[in-house]
Amino acid sequence: MLTRILTTLGIEAGMTSHTERVVSALGGFLAILLIFHISLFFLGAEGMLLIVPSMGASAVLLFAVPHGALSQPWNVLGGHVISAVIGVSCALLIPDPFIAASLAVGLAIGAMYYLRCIHPPGGATALAAVIGGEATWSLGYQFVLTPVLLNALVITLVAVLFNNLFKWRRYPAWLAKRGKLPPADTESASVGPIRHEDLVVALSEIDSFIDVSENDLLRIYEIATGQAEQRHLAPADIRHGHYYSNNAFGDEWSVRQVVDESPHELPEQDMVVYTVAAGPDRHKSGTITRSEFAHWARHEVCPDGEHWKRIMTPGNTAEP
Repeated sequence: MLTRILTTLGIEAGMTSHTERVVSALGGFLAILLIFHISLFFLGAEGMLLIVPSMGASAVLLFAVPHGALSQPWNVLGGHVISAVIGVSCALLIPDPFIAASLAVGLAIGAMYYLRCIHPPGGATALAAVIGGEATWSLGYQFVLTPVLLNALVITLVAVLFNNLFKWRRYPAWLAKRGKLPPADTESASVGPIRHEDLVVALSEIDSFIDVSENDLLRIYEIATGQAEQRHLAPADIRHGHYYSNNAFGDEWSVRQVVDESPHELPEQDMVVYTVAAGPDRHKSGTITRSEFAHWARHEVCPDGEHWKRIMTPGNTAEP
């Protein structure tokens, strides 16, 4: 029940280390400290309070999700500058502040879409240009250059320098592609669809917040490969005392252990008793035919601390 509630609320298990979280917080602190001083210099205390929240949102993306598509330099620079131009234009040309503010945000979203620089904080920049008060209005289009462009350049530069101090972080994201990739594991590559337990290990090794849910990653992979419904174990593969996973998504993922069996020559009477070892229905049990269990199971697994490893065949070696 708790798992279902957390999934419904969009709360997923955190795979990042405490080090990664502290690094993200430190990076945001340093970047915003500089943004504060720059905004204070050009806008004064009153105007500074409206532009800083926009850059604060950018800091979350650049330091907590540095590898994300919305965090890349063009998204940051283009998103803020284009939104600022639209916001200033709406403030100057539309007398009604409510219409001007609403239109500024809407147009900014559309422009960022077409120019391929979607950056959510850009919407706040467009809004700030309209409702920023006299300190902002008096700047006119100068607002686009100082403080918006200047602030965007500063936070992007800090992100480049800071994130690349740590070997598991690369910013911009294309820098990660320049590194030498490890040789492909042809045995693992031919295994088939990735599983829940594979993602748990992979995400923990990446040790960075990935701005996509596990369910979406699995669904994209399954759709792309077309293998979701092609892999099942044979009834003869189902053995007493062993664990099996169904390779499902999210709260439908489950691991069962065969705890008893009643072999019979007739398939409809060849029964197994199982208990759910992991998943939403943990500790529940059931009885089905061996053929039905084999159709449900996708692969054999074994416990590995808090996670599960796939048992590869041939050779009975465990794959993390």
